[in-house]
Amino acid sequence: MTTTDLDGLKALVTGGASGIGLATAQLLSDRGADVAVLDLDPGKLSLPLLGFTADLRDDVSVRDAVAAAGEALGGLDILVNNAGIGAAGTVEDNPDEQWHLVFDVNVLGLVRTTRAALPYLRRSAHAAIVNTCSIAATAGLPQRALYSASKGAVLSLTLAMAADHVREGIRVNCVNPGTVDTPWIGRLLDAADDPAAERAALNARQPTGRLVSAPEVAAAIAYLASPAAGSTTGTALAVDGGMAGLRLRPVANP
Repeated sequence: MTTTDLDGLKALVTGGASGIGLATAQLLSDRGADVAVLDLDPGKLSLPLLGFTADLRDDVSVRDAVAAAGEALGGLDILVNNAGIGAAGTVEDNPDEQWHLVFDVNVLGLVRTTRAALPYLRRSAHAAIVNTCSIAATAGLPQRALYSASKGAVLSLTLAMAADHVREGIRVNCVNPGTVDTPWIGRLLDAADDPAAERAALNARQPTGRLVSAPEVAAAIAYLASPAAGSTTGTALAVDGGMAGLRLRPVANP
């Protein structure tokens, strides 16, 4: 039986042309929402998803795209701030320019999109914002200093936004995925000296023994965006194969 709990709702997903964003946009649409996607390159999207080009580093670009999406959809009820970029390295490894770039996209991009969407969300009878955060916000991961710092900011920002807008009827939550099998992870694996060994190490890092899938993260986002989560705000939902909370004993050698 098809779930249609989002019938009549209007959703906007950033970074929705691939990976978690695309899986989320497709799931929201499947569950009855009218969905628009903001992306640097939304050209490969097909109906019923509506694609709008936006560079989250450019406030004018974001405002124009959000306005176009809001007009095309006839309003906005759900905003999924999913777009983001990664970075590898310790605190020594990334130059200032890369720090500015990652924060400009991962944090200020979220700010710019939310700022543009808030006038629409305030007119909604069911307004929800879901931010894509990361396990990196709450766990110390090697070679992820810059990325972790940006996602830590997203987690704190989620809580602050939830407090600021709860009395306006706007719920704000985030999801904290573990390592997800996305194109970005694929590129990291391709660049490794031993891609198979690196994938095995990433699988083993999560107690379930495998990478998280994009549809699994999308399902969590869809829940937080849905009326079923009407009493949930200021929450970070882990979708990480138990990585954040479980401490399993090592498997004994046979």
